Amino acid sequence: MSEPTLTTLQPEHDRPLRWLFLDLNAYFASIEQELRPELRNQPVAVVPVMTDKTCCIAVSYEAKKFGIKTGALVADAKKLCPGIQLVEARHRMYVEYHHKIVNAISDCLPISAVLSIDEMACRLMGSEQTLAKATMIAQHMKAALREQVGGTLRCSVGLAPNRFLAKVATDMQKPDGLVIIQPADLPHVLYALELQDLPGIGARMLRRLHKHSIYSVEQLCALSKTGMMKIWSGIIGERFWHWLRGDDVPDPETHRRTLGHSHVLPPELRTKDGAHAVAKKLVHKAATRLRKMKYWAGGFSSFVQFTGDSSWSDKLGMVECQDTITMLEALEQLWKSCPAGKPLAVGITLLDLVPNHLHNLSFFEDPKRSKLAHAMDAINAKYGMDAVYFGGIHEVKNSAPTRIAFTSIPALSTLE
Repeated sequence: MSEPTLTTLQPEHDRPLRWLFLDLNAYFASIEQELRPELRNQPVAVVPVMTDKTCCIAVSYEAKKFGIKTGALVADAKKLCPGIQLVEARHRMYVEYHHKIVNAISDCLPISAVLSIDEMACRLMGSEQTLAKATMIAQHMKAALREQVGGTLRCSVGLAPNRFLAKVATDMQKPDGLVIIQPADLPHVLYALELQDLPGIGARMLRRLHKHSIYSVEQLCALSKTGMMKIWSGIIGERFWHWLRGDDVPDPETHRRTLGHSHVLPPELRTKDGAHAVAKKLVHKAATRLRKMKYWAGGFSSFVQFTGDSSWSDKLGMVECQDTITMLEALEQLWKSCPAGKPLAVGITLLDLVPNHLHNLSFFEDPKRSKLAHAMDAINAKYGMDAVYFGGIHEVKNSAPTRIAFTSIPALSTLE
């Protein structure tokens, strides 16, 4: 068994290492390879359903060597690697392993934040912030993962003065890396990275940076705090300036703005009535999640993807609500404008979300609807998912099973 790679970028500095970030390598695919020895050292793609028209939700490192990326269409993946092994996702298993991993890591160091199903961060305290101690903890975590969870599982660990840079470090050496960024390394150690290697810089932000003639991380780091605030249009730019210099400033308080579900329809439901029924099931799922997250929705949208690459979508505003009935009424109103055709996939999205503490009371709210929704949630939590549901989804209640949102790990009781 190979030892994890350790990269220390500079001698220890007088400022401490404050954060450890852990990223599981090719998580879903690695779990499948752990459970099925015949898949080990093979190119593997985990897919939601066994069809060439869907996408790869995870790929093994052996598959990545062929140029296959997460999100690639299965048909394209097969062209790049005809021998790729397709595995239908087993979401319940991935959640079970997630909890095992959390337990193993917690035995080594308290977890400060679970960022997604395959990422977590730990704040280092006292003597843990020294290079020697932090490195020992990271290596202990890697060993605990192999010994307590799975002998073939690997992770990349980053150690840095702040959580942002610790996450960056995990991507600098994969798989099974251990990278340490110290204040003395900054900012030059980041210059070899691409702009999009930095968390928070996606396609839209990249275009904005290019508009300001910023094409490299070195050019970004050379910006003044004022210049960075101008590009980001506010406080995020200031935080980015500090993060790139190793300052341990907290993440800004944020809340999500949308929540949605989509589903590729099985052949027997590729009719307008079948798509409508599945859309109602998706509304039930989204409304339940919304209440669990203690959010309210002020808008609703729906879409249908038809065969032949045509599609339909529409949206409307709502009085801020949490209850399933109001959202079903919104779906019915939109569905009237849905054109004829053979549907391939359907989806719904709740828009303009606000957390409980920002919710505005309204004279138009029906408290009976909210009480009914919460009562159904309580029954389903006690007796199992879909113990009670509205009759309109009876024929499709087993369609669109709960999938994993990477940043929100579902309870095992919601997985079918």
